Amino acid sequence: MDVETAGVPALLAEGGLVGVDQPLLTFYDDATGERTALTAGDLGGWAARTAGLLRDGCGLGIGDRAAVMLHPHWQTAAVLLGCWSAGVAVSFRGTATAGLPALGGDAREPFDVSFVARDRLDDWLENVPDAVHQYALGPEIETLREPKGYYLDYLTEVARFPAEMPAAQVRPDGAATTDGTSYGAWGRLAAELASLNGLRPGDRVLVDAAEHEHPVKWLLAPLSVGATVVLVANLDPDRQEERLAAEGITRSL
Repeated sequence: MDVETAGVPALLAEGGLVGVDQPLLTFYDDATGERTALTAGDLGGWAARTAGLLRDGCGLGIGDRAAVMLHPHWQTAAVLLGCWSAGVAVSFRGTATAGLPALGGDAREPFDVSFVARDRLDDWLENVPDAVHQYALGPEIETLREPKGYYLDYLTEVARFPAEMPAAQVRPDGAATTDGTSYGAWGRLAAELASLNGLRPGDRVLVDAAEHEHPVKWLLAPLSVGATVVLVANLDPDRQEERLAAEGITRSL
């Protein structure tokens, strides 16, 4: 499957990648105890709401640009898939991953919208010009009581939009990232990485978020072959044996 994001969220919404009731993306944070499990329909719904926020709430679409300064998280998956569903090119600001290209262009370029983790807000505001539309993300139980630089709480804002994917004219040769790399090119890279890591349809893939911050590794590569993901932040090695058994892990990254 080519990871064209016109098609991926629609497939998620239909539950076509895996069984309807099977978690497609399960997120753990061993430091906080958070566990969030999303089916294909759940993740597709969050992507659809994000696309609606961008298109109907912000008036953005093909040719517009998003800064995504987020850690690996289920909300990050929703933001990326939502941006790509709306035709908005992204620049992902995370830790560099050896052997992989940067996901986007210069961090100081102008953006139409930015999605920033709460613990990165101060650094972002000091070093990057403000975007027109700005959203802060963090643990689901948090609220942004005192927005910095007019940042709004993502979960609060996105909940106002329906879990139905808006139509978008996204082409495989369209720019998925702000450096001009196309959806098709990222799809091919995702498929190559899946093959190199031996990922197959039906695999349940454990991913250490600290080791694989680049979303082509923890999100696009597994999705490209119909695998499901267990993404773990602040991984506690003492919990791994129990988790491997409980989640039915078949591959680890």
